Amino acid sequence: MEIENYIPDFYLEAIYQLDTKTLEKLGITLVLADLDNTLTAWNNPDGTVEMRTWLEEMKRDGIEVCVVSNNHQKRVARAVAPFNIDFVYDSMKPFAKGIKEAMRRFNGTTDNTILVGDQRMTDIRAAHRAGIRSVLVKPLIESDHWQTQFNRWRERRRTKRIEAKYGETLYKTKINN
Repeated sequence: MEIENYIPDFYLEAIYQLDTKTLEKLGITLVLADLDNTLTAWNNPDGTVEMRTWLEEMKRDGIEVCVVSNNHQKRVARAVAPFNIDFVYDSMKPFAKGIKEAMRRFNGTTDNTILVGDQRMTDIRAAHRAGIRSVLVKPLIESDHWQTQFNRWRERRRTKRIEAKYGETLYKTKINN
């Protein structure tokens, strides 16, 4: 398995650092966001003030946001309902199925769509398969749902290989293009 399939286009500390001016410069009009530990902590389905502010900024400036999650409908619907954003559940990441479905809904193209997630093994791999750009963010909290823990173990091994070849992963507070 080629490790390049797990390398994102950008690294950010958190999704909330992705601003609309940068997205505009990149030609992005559609942000696909993973839910758990990317947009909100997996154990905090009610979100945060920071999340609400970020979503309001995106909406105000004409950037569409769609959650693309491997979670089941009930979990995702409950988490995003207060924020009035669309979602794709059971997205089957690391496959591109859910990403392509979201892109169809919003007339997204490979040029105007970006995926933001906290896992190389699911989010970044799926973005590569869909042919879109990606941003890897640090997980919002250190703990994970038990179902994610195995992926994290595999991801740590993959990250060590990537860093051995390309150097240390450096998360930034802004995307510099």
